[in-house]
Amino acid sequence: MDHQDKLVLALVQMNSVDEKEDNLRRAETHVREAARGGADLVVLPEFFNQKYIFNERNAEHMKQAEHVTGPSITRMRNIAREAGVHLIATIFEEERAGVHFDTSVVINRDGEIIGKYRKVHPGAMLSMETLYFRHGSKFPIFRIGSWRVGITICYDTFFPEAARSCALNGAELIVVPFAAPQLPCWTEMMRTRALENGVYFAPCNKTGVENGWTLMGGTMIVNPGGDVIAKFDEQREGIISAELSRAAVAQARIKHPFLRCRRPELYGSITAQTEDTFQA
Repeated sequence: MDHQDKLVLALVQMNSVDEKEDNLRRAETHVREAARGGADLVVLPEFFNQKYIFNERNAEHMKQAEHVTGPSITRMRNIAREAGVHLIATIFEEERAGVHFDTSVVINRDGEIIGKYRKVHPGAMLSMETLYFRHGSKFPIFRIGSWRVGITICYDTFFPEAARSCALNGAELIVVPFAAPQLPCWTEMMRTRALENGVYFAPCNKTGVENGWTLMGGTMIVNPGGDVIAKFDEQREGIISAELSRAAVAQARIKHPFLRCRRPELYGSITAQTEDTFQA
């Protein structure tokens, strides 16, 4: 990055097929293209390396899980180093036998893994993700150059506490890998998450048909004022990018002082035990 205040973000919208090698090859091609376009950080959609399979119950699907030392992340580490970009790649992770997560792996431009985010809210609205992986329990912040970047994944977006936790932990940008079909209020929800937290908010979705689901695309970048500054409207593979400015984060938080006006001492019911909320 030439200027510490700036970050060029690229989001890859793609479709995955049965052959993992084909998915990895196309992901590498997209990362190279984004790097040639000046990207500092490239984000791949959720489960970029495989078809979405978690909309049905099938124990055989567990065999598709990989360790972060497995072939998919190893390939992405190599391409990040080769292209000289930071990269976020999300996989069906096997931590150890019987313990699985939906995990975003953060890779720096030297090809080193600098951290992981594990999906806190496995999908339960349309999918059966809770049958396949456990929930994570942290909202870590990652340093991408001088920027502070948070990650939430797909269904997490329906819980405003997730993005708010990232913002309170210091995020200036929240990236959101998705593998989602048509969802209600898609654009409105992304704009709201950006505005209410004073962050850039960047959902990166899949497209095409996978395991009977038509994935909607709709990949976009929203600025901290809630304005969409880049959007992929077409149902095909491709890349969108935008130059982000830290000054825009500061300006938005002055104009809309939601973080400053919070009253956390009054929000105990949000973190109360479930049974306790019914005692009144």
